[in-house]
Amino acid sequence: MALIGIAFVVLMILGMPVAFATGISGFIFFMTTQGMPMSIGVQKIASMSQSFPLLAVPFFVLAGHLMNESGITARLLKVALISVGWMSGGLAQVAIVLSTLMGGVSGSAVADAAMEARILGPTMVAKGYGKGFSAAAIAVGSLITATIPPSIGLILYGFVGNVSIGRLFLAGIIPGVLMMLVLMLTTYIIAKRRKYVVADSERPTFKAFAAACWDAKWALLFPVALVLAIRGGLFTPSEVGAAAVVYALVIGFFAHRELTLEKVWQSFGQATSDVGLIMLIILMSGMVGYATIYMQVPQELAGWMLAGITDPNMIVLVILFFLLVAGLALDSTVMVLLLTPIFVPIITQIGMDPVHFGILMMSIVTLGGMTWPSGSAMFAVCSLMNVSIEEYSIESIPFITAVVALIAVLLFVPDLVLWLPRLAFGS
Repeated sequence: MALIGIAFVVLMILGMPVAFATGISGFIFFMTTQGMPMSIGVQKIASMSQSFPLLAVPFFVLAGHLMNESGITARLLKVALISVGWMSGGLAQVAIVLSTLMGGVSGSAVADAAMEARILGPTMVAKGYGKGFSAAAIAVGSLITATIPPSIGLILYGFVGNVSIGRLFLAGIIPGVLMMLVLMLTTYIIAKRRKYVVADSERPTFKAFAAACWDAKWALLFPVALVLAIRGGLFTPSEVGAAAVVYALVIGFFAHRELTLEKVWQSFGQATSDVGLIMLIILMSGMVGYATIYMQVPQELAGWMLAGITDPNMIVLVILFFLLVAGLALDSTVMVLLLTPIFVPIITQIGMDPVHFGILMMSIVTLGGMTWPSGSAMFAVCSLMNVSIEEYSIESIPFITAVVALIAVLLFVPDLVLWLPRLAFGS
């Protein structure tokens, strides 16, 4: 197993794409293990694609692109602007609230961060906000999409770890809202000290807020309808993904009347590229996943982690710290696919609910996308806003500290995560 890890790290250092680095590392295991036919590796690649629950990923990715082309983003931006534009650091507050609202549409932190960097980034800088601060607020704010349904990461975690995706979706709502509030408070404190201007000096009236919400009602209704459909047994998570595509088409063509055949074709093209990237990583991870089970890595790692530590919370803290460090170098999708089968048996053994752990894990591994040296959201925002990595890294420290503190609270107060799933599904 060490050989696989070394091969993967070396290939990543050489600039190999994540999917190919994962696949080559997996093939190395089959090539160097006696009595292990290479055909099994090929079979594992094929078997990873034969999964009904995994259909949720391409459907939700496509639905997100269709909704972005349907005028939903502009309507949600108006809701965010009216809601919090009057606060200190108004535009940064808008970025964080918009991430929360967009989390129920895109399901992707990188997509959300890139979109906001294009829409809000130039305006924030023009209004006198620091470039690094603006980039940090947008990038770290997009972390909220890791928990707000329909999070693509939670779907993958539920698929690989055999955990209820419906419970995961419900479990992510309260942590997502708390993350929004924590980041807004951090933004408020920084903006107050630096005297950053507000986006709108007048506090909104209830009538204006209600009008904006009504204009964006179909976007705001989507995550609610999604959760209710799963809880009511109307659809499975995969079927909800297909229903989301139909929903996006109906809203785009008939409600907002902004979707055209050309935009639909463009959405399919963008979704095909995104799904191809994600699925290639998923397929290649099949071999590495088989290798970890064959080499009994979960059992050995569990024995090492449980040795000398009796407090379950301390064991989880060790795991989360490991994920935080690994997230600095590895893509969140890769970490979910490769590490979920290792850590879910460990946390189950110590009596922790895998739904609770899933929310913590997704928050931590997605946070890696906002940090140096390999954060995809960080690079997307910094490149679009022409911000140096050094400036961004310094300005992101308060935001990342606030998020880590919240994750610690969620660990020690599990009811914040599990209350909604228990209320809906029972214990």
